Amino acid sequence: MNATSGGRPRIDRVTGSLGAVVHGIDLRELDDAATETIEGALMEHQVVFFPGQALSAAEFLSFGGRLGEPEPAPIGPSHPDHRELTVLDQQSPKGQGTDAWHSDNTFREAPPSLTILQATQLPPTGGDTCWADMYRAYTSLSEPMQRFLDGLTATHDLTKILALAIANGHSDADLTTMRAAYPARSHPVVRTHPVTGRKALFVNGNFTTKIDQLGDNESRRLLDLLFAHVKTPDFQCRHRWSEGTVAVWDNRCVQHYAVPDYASRRTMLRMIIRGDRPY
Repeated sequence: MNATSGGRPRIDRVTGSLGAVVHGIDLRELDDAATETIEGALMEHQVVFFPGQALSAAEFLSFGGRLGEPEPAPIGPSHPDHRELTVLDQQSPKGQGTDAWHSDNTFREAPPSLTILQATQLPPTGGDTCWADMYRAYTSLSEPMQRFLDGLTATHDLTKILALAIANGHSDADLTTMRAAYPARSHPVVRTHPVTGRKALFVNGNFTTKIDQLGDNESRRLLDLLFAHVKTPDFQCRHRWSEGTVAVWDNRCVQHYAVPDYASRRTMLRMIIRGDRPY
């Protein structure tokens, strides 16, 4: 097994709900055993952090390829040399969409399985990211509510977030064209994870617009309840970035929130890994 310390990697839990820091693995030189360790940690802890990596764009892309198939993101500026990578470059992030609890690109027929992020430039203070455990968000609901939600579907739509990206200068896409290319999709309100078999709440404030089986008022009230429920601190972990740190999380059972408490430049490389239909 490849490990920078010469021994087995050390995995330190972050909170009682989710998150772990992995020490002793160089992401540039992964062997099969190290990759298996990462995949196991990801299934157990849902979001894992690798400090001190500082990968080049090509190395970052190669690492993602060990975990699945990187695919270009439909929204956001691509890296000039690697279209599978998105460059997140923000200085005034409040209200730009990342400062809301969400899962990435759930408007797609097959939302991403994983998201991978590397910090490349950070403000002097601020710019943390939070993650929330959607397994626990589901299991902490009452049994009658769980039974009610099981079997329901909800519509996911890109319109609100893409309109924000266009307005903020982060996308030059045509909204009408993009809506035709990525029509609204329905996904289960409660998703069963294809690897762990566990149930997770699968609605988010950026993309979920309506619960299909309910009237408009009923849907709005229930979604408001679920979106507020996701914010419960018991389900969360918070990470203070260092330049070069890489984070990997499971988009199928985790939501995230980028804290907009900075006014200096913050840049990240992001990559999404192809997923499958959540049925």
